[in-house]
Amino acid sequence: MAEQKQMNEYTEDSIRSLDWREHIRLRPGMYIGKLGDGSAADDGIYVLIKEVMDNCIDEHTMGYGKQVELAIEGNRVTIRDYGRGIPLGKVVDVVSKINTGAKYDSKAFQKSVGLNGVGTKAVNALSQYFKVTSFRDGKEKTAEFERGVLVQDHKETKTTEANGTLVSFIPDDTVFRNFHFIHEYLDSQLWNYCYLNAGLSIHFNNKKYVSKNGLLDLLIRKTNEDELRYPIIHLKGEDIEVAISHNNDYGEDIFSFVNGQYTTQGGTHQQAFREGYIKVVRDFFKKDYDAADIRGSIVAAISVRVQEPVFESQTKTKLGSQNVYEGGPTMKKFVEEFLAKELDNFLHRNPNVADALRKRIEQSERERKELAGIKSWPMSAPKKPTCTTKNYAIAGYTSMMNYPPRTKKNTSLHRRIPPSSLPKEIVPAVASPNRAM
Repeated sequence: MAEQKQMNEYTEDSIRSLDWREHIRLRPGMYIGKLGDGSAADDGIYVLIKEVMDNCIDEHTMGYGKQVELAIEGNRVTIRDYGRGIPLGKVVDVVSKINTGAKYDSKAFQKSVGLNGVGTKAVNALSQYFKVTSFRDGKEKTAEFERGVLVQDHKETKTTEANGTLVSFIPDDTVFRNFHFIHEYLDSQLWNYCYLNAGLSIHFNNKKYVSKNGLLDLLIRKTNEDELRYPIIHLKGEDIEVAISHNNDYGEDIFSFVNGQYTTQGGTHQQAFREGYIKVVRDFFKKDYDAADIRGSIVAAISVRVQEPVFESQTKTKLGSQNVYEGGPTMKKFVEEFLAKELDNFLHRNPNVADALRKRIEQSERERKELAGIKSWPMSAPKKPTCTTKNYAIAGYTSMMNYPPRTKKNTSLHRRIPPSSLPKEIVPAVASPNRAM
């Protein structure tokens, strides 16, 4: 008992201070979500790739670099962008000092997805080998790490390579046990990068990903053209893009993105779209349709660009930002005003699409009411059988008409009921067993 009490003591010696590397390795779930072995699309090894790719996309968003190269050979991942490159004097710090990076300066990365200075540090700490090289203005700088520990800090040298950053890493097999990459899981992620950054080209193991029409291409790929009720509505504005249609399915299928990040759990931008879309439709048709009928069978995508977005976790699956930028409009107002102008104008200019939309909404309305009517039918209890003298006599009499001829063995079963014993009011309705039929 005394030993147990001593083990549970809470003293100054119980307090520990961990460096950045130790903390990431001790609590990796805080930084990359689940670990896994690569057999699921959201396993940690794919998040490691995403963290590095996000930096490449941020460079493209700021107008630097239109191509990203991704290669996976065995367990080694290599990613090369053609952006500005990490400032050479800060290459080591950027990938190994927590809370260090350029994204705290909104002028350098005004609408990036990574803001916490954590991404590449997590990749570094959770890799058994990590190498970063920056090419910048004719010079290059390389640093190599093992599980977050710097093992080789190369000197700057001259280079003929184009500006950009090269990152190569091997996930730590003591963290991601028996891991393996399934290339198909990266396919959707890479396409999303291209849909959200029209003109960006991604090369992955000899396959090229590129999109010219943004979210329009996304919906075309995600839907069956034969099942769409009307052509996809594609609207673009400053810092916002929307694509909308309806199909024959039930429920809602809405893809939402922030600064190129696929927010699988939605957030304030997706909720603003859902509410704004309903308002525009009601105002356009001047009818108070039920919200469920308007959004029923909808398939849509929305992408917004937000300055210093606030996410609910490091994995960035749900947006929490209330404003588009500091002191700017709320997310709700920003999205609703865009839809009120652009979607309303589109429906006025395209009456055939508007008519198809109305018919789909009214079909959903009919189906909902029919289903509600079925559910509201009273469930009457089964009636109890009644056994009166009259019913019993009729049943007994008519059933005996079909019995086989009487024999000595079954005489007791064939005692016929004479008509005189039946109630008078039913005798005419009952055929005599002796009457020829």
